[in-house]
Amino acid sequence: MKNLALYVITLATTFGLVFGTMPAASALSWNWSYSGTGIAANGTFTTNDTPNDLGFYLITGITGTRNGEIITGLQAPGTPMPGNEPFDVDDLISLNTQQLTGKGFAYSTSEGNYSSPFFASFLSKPGYLEMFSAPTKPGLKNLGSEDSELPISFSATIITIP
Repeated sequence: MKNLALYVITLATTFGLVFGTMPAASALSWNWSYSGTGIAANGTFTTNDTPNDLGFYLITGITGTRNGEIITGLQAPGTPMPGNEPFDVDDLISLNTQQLTGKGFAYSTSEGNYSSPFFASFLSKPGYLEMFSAPTKPGLKNLGSEDSELPISFSATIITIP
C-alpha cells in the first residue's frame, strides 16, 4: 500500500512539474483590415491575451500596410498621433460588434504619415472613421489640406487562441 501511495505522489509531482510549468499564452495574434474611398489597410496585431471588463484587448504590436506604405509603429496608448492633437488613442480592440472604441488606435507609416481608425459614436449613424495625417509643413499644427477623416469598414479576427 505504501508503494502505491508513493507511486501516486511521484506521478502527481511529475505531472505537475511537466505540465504545471508550461508557459501560458501571453499574446494573441489578429488579422485586421479596413477600407474606404481611396483607403486600403491591413495587417496583424499582437494583443494581450485577457480582455478588460468591457471585452477589449490591448494592442501591443502592429504590422501591415496602408495604401502600399509599410506600417512602422504603433502609437502609444494615452498619446495623440501627430496631427490629431489632443485626441489620445487607447489601442483597444474587441470581438464585439463594435470592435474599436472612440479613441481607436494609431500607427505611423514608412512615408512619415499617420493613421488612426476609431469608432465614431457621435455620427447620426455611428460607424468607423479613419483620421489620416500627412507630415505637417513647418509652423503648421493639426489638420492640413492633405489630412482627412473618412468613413471606413473595419474588421479584425483572432488567428491564434491560447
